[in-house]
Amino acid sequence: MTKVKICGITNLDDALAAIECGADALGFVFAPSPRQVTTSAVKDIVGQLPPFIFKVGVFVNSELAEVQETMSLCNLDLAQLHGDESPGYCATLFPKAIKVFTTDNLPAYQELTHYQVAAYMLDRDKEATAGDTEQSRLWELAREIRDYGPVILAGGLTPESVGQAIETARPYAVDVSSGVESEPGKKDHGKLRSFIAATKYVQTGANVETAG
Repeated sequence: MTKVKICGITNLDDALAAIECGADALGFVFAPSPRQVTTSAVKDIVGQLPPFIFKVGVFVNSELAEVQETMSLCNLDLAQLHGDESPGYCATLFPKAIKVFTTDNLPAYQELTHYQVAAYMLDRDKEATAGDTEQSRLWELAREIRDYGPVILAGGLTPESVGQAIETARPYAVDVSSGVESEPGKKDHGKLRSFIAATKYVQTGANVETAG
């Protein structure tokens, strides 16, 4: 079953709506971003969440001690690393690290084994022109690196595209932020429902096909 992470959570209302719709994990952005949150805000949100939901902090080239302190203060389960974090940096956080690569900086597949992480996330290059070609390349790369560990697929997913993305990439999980927003930092609850429902529909179809 493909897991769903809703990223860019900035408030309790959106967090609870995502969980009610079936999200498995929530992401909180600590790096500079329109969705950036403070440790005090995240600590307050996390303290009001039900159990069995993974809480993920999003960091970019932060000092290791800062990441560790933030995770402890906010009771986070995983650190999602979007910068130039080294294999040694990731190993220090293991098993609580997700290393993010893009279509532009994905290393040779064998080098992925140098990163001791819980999962790899594959995102689209922010400088690349969005389009069907770039999107298809991203999904195919995600499928190819599954042999090296669990893959989380990100990169501009929407309720309309997530089904095809899952069918192509077969990722462990999908990650969405702007694709379910009404504005940066504010989720559209209808889009949340549609995104997660689309994910579950693909999984049901896959299960039926397998059973047949």
